[in-house]
Formats: sequence, C-alpha cells, structure tokens
Amino acid sequence: MSSAVPSSGRLTSSTIIAASCVLALLYFGRDVLQPPALAIIASLVVAPMIRGLGRMGLARLPAMLLSLAGIAACATGAGLLLASQLAGLAAELPHYHEAIRKKTGEVRALAERPLARLEAGFNALADAPARTGGPVAPAAQAVAAPQLPAGPSLSQLLAMAWRPAGAAGLVLVLLLFILLEQETLQDRLIRLAGQREISRTLGALADATRGVSRFFFSQFLVNAAFAICAGLALWMAGLPHAPLWGALSGVLRYVPYLGVLGAGMGIGLFAAAVDPGWSLGLTCLALFALLELLVAHVIEPKVYGHSTGLSPLAVVSSALFWGVIWGPVGLLVSTPLTVCLVVAGRYVRALEPLAILLGQAPSVTAAQRFYQRCLSGETGAILCDAGAFLRRAGFARYCDHILLPGLALAAADLQAGRIDALQQALIRRTVAELAEAMAPSAGAPAPRLRSRRTSLLDASIGAHLRKLREARLGRWQGPLDVPRHSIVLCAGLALERDELLGELLARALREAGIDARSLTLPLPHEEHDPARADLVSTVFLPYPLEGTVGAWLEAVSRLRALLPHALVLTIRHPADGPDSQHGAIAPHVDMVLRSFEEGLAFVSPARPLSG
Repeated sequence: MSSAVPSSGRLTSSTIIAASCVLALLYFGRDVLQPPALAIIASLVVAPMIRGLGRMGLARLPAMLLSLAGIAACATGAGLLLASQLAGLAAELPHYHEAIRKKTGEVRALAERPLARLEAGFNALADAPARTGGPVAPAAQAVAAPQLPAGPSLSQLLAMAWRPAGAAGLVLVLLLFILLEQETLQDRLIRLAGQREISRTLGALADATRGVSRFFFSQFLVNAAFAICAGLALWMAGLPHAPLWGALSGVLRYVPYLGVLGAGMGIGLFAAAVDPGWSLGLTCLALFALLELLVAHVIEPKVYGHSTGLSPLAVVSSALFWGVIWGPVGLLVSTPLTVCLVVAGRYVRALEPLAILLGQAPSVTAAQRFYQRCLSGETGAILCDAGAFLRRAGFARYCDHILLPGLALAAADLQAGRIDALQQALIRRTVAELAEAMAPSAGAPAPRLRSRRTSLLDASIGAHLRKLREARLGRWQGPLDVPRHSIVLCAGLALERDELLGELLARALREAGIDARSLTLPLPHEEHDPARADLVSTVFLPYPLEGTVGAWLEAVSRLRALLPHALVLTIRHPADGPDSQHGAIAPHVDMVLRSFEEGLAFVSPARPLSG
C-alpha cells in the first residue's frame, strides 16, 4: 500500500528540516532580506511605467532614469510634507489630552450598565451613616496636576526618521541596479533553471513581468489616488493634519482587510479627540466609509479585476504570516509576496503546493467534488450544484463535464478496491436521484426528492431508471403511432455501465424534446416488429470496453439487420481513457462521437433527417 503513495507527496524529515531552515532564515535575516524584497516588488511596480515611456520613443536607460527620478521626487516631496505634518501632530498631541480624557469618560458613561449605577447608589447610602458625626478632617492640599510632556525635539524627530529614510535609500539603490541588470538577471535565472526548464522559466518570467507587474502598478495607482482623495475629503470636513491621515489610509490599504479598518478607527478617534462634539468624527467616518466602498466595489474591479488570484483566507493568512515574520513591513508586502509565490507555483514544481493552497482557483475539479460528495452521501449539495449548472446549460453538458468524469473516478477506485459496498450503494442512490431530479421522464410529475429512495438492491442504475420510465409511459416508453424516423434509440449491452450510459443519454435527449428511448441488447425476437423498423432514425451505442468488443460487434451486426435504415453511432467519452481499439470499432458504425453534446447536436431537429 505504501508504494502507491508518491514520494513527492510524503512529509519527510528532510522536508520539515528544510522548511524550518527557510522560516529561520526569513525571521533572523529579515533586516537583510527586506530591502531586496521591497526592491523587487518596486521593480515590478515601475516596469509598466518604463514600458510606457519606451512606447513613447525613449530608450530604456533614459526611461528608467526618468521613472526613478519622478518616483524619487514624489517620494521626497511626500516625505517632507508628511514629516512636517507628523511634527505638528506630535507637538499638538499634549493639547488633546484633556479632550481625549473627557471623550473617554463620556463613552464609559454611555457604556456603563444601569445595574452598576444602581449598585453605586446603594453603596453611597450604606456609607452615609459612617460619614455622619465626628470631626471633619482638614482638606488635603491640592495635588499639583502633572505637567504634560513637551513635544519631541527636532533631534528626536530626525533620529526617528533616520532609519526609515536609510532603508528607503537602500531600496532605491537596489531598485536602480535591478532595473539596470534586468536582462542579465533574466539570463541567469534561465541558466539556473536549466535547459530542460527553459519554457517554464520563460513563462514564469513573462507572467511576472506582465500580469503581476500590471497588477502591482494598478494597485499602487489606486492606493495613491485613494490617499489623495481621502486627504482632500478630510481636509474639507475640517480635520487637522488631513494629508497625514490620507497618506496613512493609502499605505494601510496594502494591509488586506484589516488595514482599512485600522485607518478608519484612527481617523475616527483623532476626530473625536480634536472636536468638542461628535459631529466631526461621524462626518469623517462617513466620508471615509463612502470613499472606501466606492473604490473597493466600483473602481478596483474596473482597474485590475475582481481578484488578486488569492483566496480570501490565503490573503488573511499571508498577512498574519508575513506580519509575524517581518513586522509592519511584512504586513505591507504580504499580498505582493504571496501573489509572486502563487505565480511561481504555476511553473515551479517545488512551489506547486503553494499555488494549490493559496490560489483562488479550486483545488479540485467539479467532477472530483461530485465524486467526493457521492462517497459522503451529500445528495442535497450535489442536487444544489447540479441545479445551478443546469440553469446555465443542459443535462448533456452536465453529464459530459461532471457526471461521467466523476463516475470514471468511481470506476477507477472500484477497480482498485478503494471503495466498499456501502459507498457503492451511496453512489448508485445519488446518481439515480440526480437523474430523476435533473432530467425526469417526459410526462412524469415533478419528482419529490425527499420521499423517493432507490433501493440498495438495485445493482444497475440504468435498469432501475428505465423501469421507472416504463412504469409511467408504458412498455415502449411512449406511443408507437409516431412519424417515421422520429425515434432515437439509446442501446447497450446488458452491462451496468452500458445501461447507465444509455439511460443518461436518453434523458439528455428527451430534455431537448427528442423522442429517445433506452433498451438493452440483444433485442428478443418477439419484441421486433419489421413494420415499425422505419420509426427509428438513429441508434446510439456506448463505446465497448476491451473485454466486450466481440459481443458488441455481434450486437451491432444484429442491429444493422433489424434496423437497416437507421444510423448507428457510438459515443466514446474522453473519461474512458486511452483508445486502443479504434481501428476495430470505427468500420462498423457510421460515426464515433466524443460527447453527449455531440450526440445531441447530431439528432437535434435543426439537422435534416437522412433517408
């Protein structure tokens, strides 16, 4: 049994040791790794700007220098403006101390429970006799109010700003060299990956330089515009130091989900502190919330789509991980770094688990999900998903894309002995209820899913479903006084697989208004009436399995003799696996189709009948 599990999927001690070493390197080497990571992300942000200037006629080097000069000038100007705003805020904070204390008391009074007030009143009454009589002690001398700390000095502000400014300068220098050596770095990565992986490496680089770069640049523009608009809105509302709060809200938008909440709370608390009343705080919060809703639900989907390619849980988890590893810088770069890892996981096999775990695309196909729910008996969920699918497409497409691939997975597990008898019964019951619910027989009442149950003794789902239709429509599953070439037969050998495929195809065709009827081969002599042979226009047969080719060919020969004017077609679904007997099958039928949808298109009323 152990040999069936691929070694690449095992969690070995070497894998655990390697992961631990990587985590330790990220944590203890964060001071060294943060500047290159920021520079690489910044290079992806700047790349669209350089390409745009190149399309305007500038060479690469002047375009790069012009882009960096513009970014450096904007960053320097914004930094000086924010530094002055921050210095002014730091100097004014002591004056807001009393207002903050007063607002805190008001909030505490509003939040205090009525029972607590009543308890305080009873305590006051109980203490009243103890306070009567006896000399009154002299009043204590008034304690001098503590002197509020003075604002920070210029040297302290410079000391605080020195480290971020130095880190920004280092990132700018690294960014310059990364842009200068971009082609050389690309060649080195290709050579490092090896000649056999050159196509995958080029695909990853193209995806990173185009898709990821465009997303980062768009995100930078959106957040910068948000910061400017937020600053203007807060300034118009009368909030002091509005540019500082606008810039802070734009930066915090890089922190997924929690960043916007933190910026809104900070703006609300500061507005409540500087305003004697509550109007300024409520106004600022309303403006901020309105702007965030407009950007998040209107502008962002139009600019760079609805998604980063990450699942919401992955976005929050990555923010938590990088925040713990790298602190505030990790919070800011968590989404860009995770997007880069997911993109790399599409091309690098060692990182493929990250793309599966963190990517927004589902880790299992619809057919795999159908099979898993069949094994667990989640019929309600399967019917719900099938109903949603059939609102967009027909039952034939559902069979081709979900039902038949899911049953192929079940057949493979059954052949390998990985499912037991109870699970087989669950699959039979689910498929029978699904077929009756999604493609009921013509003339049948709407199925009541909760009351109908398929017996566990039914070894063949197709035979069971055909008996249900015969019980409603008669032995021939419909009238026989019909026009010539109006009946389509879905036949098959007396095998569970063939009977199920024939019944499913018949229901898919009947859903489209085609008079389709299913039967089992060979036909008994007493059921054949030569006078009615011309009623049948087409006969569909499932593609035979390897061990049934002889019986299948014999049944086809007999069909040709009984229905000489009917077309005989077989459907070989891609889920059947490799085909090694096409040469022995194709000469005996009129056509080999690949799906139920092709069969439906072949017999649809839009196609003129032959003969």
